[in-house]
Amino acid sequence: MPKPFPAEFRRDVIAVARKGEASIAQIARDFGISESCLQRWLKIADREDGLAPPATADRGGGSSREESAELRELRRRNKLLEQENEILRRATAYFARDVLPK
Repeated sequence: MPKPFPAEFRRDVIAVARKGEASIAQIARDFGISESCLQRWLKIADREDGLAPPATADRGGGSSREESAELRELRRRNKLLEQENEILRRATAYFARDVLPK
């Protein structure tokens, strides 16, 4: 099984694809990945960013647009808070490194 692409590379490819300046096929060729791989990455990124419904969406409930919008906003906010938490965790480890006795 091939090694997965680095997350930073995936983010860059997704950003270029979302600009819409070239076709998905052209972008995939330019970055040396398959078209289906790029489409999968875009679908996952849309779901993570709250731009598309999750794969296991409730089909029987009839949720309103307000609830869907609120859920998207809460997911976006949660992702932002997780990123901020990771930054704080790394900063704490960095500063603790200087304080610990050697």
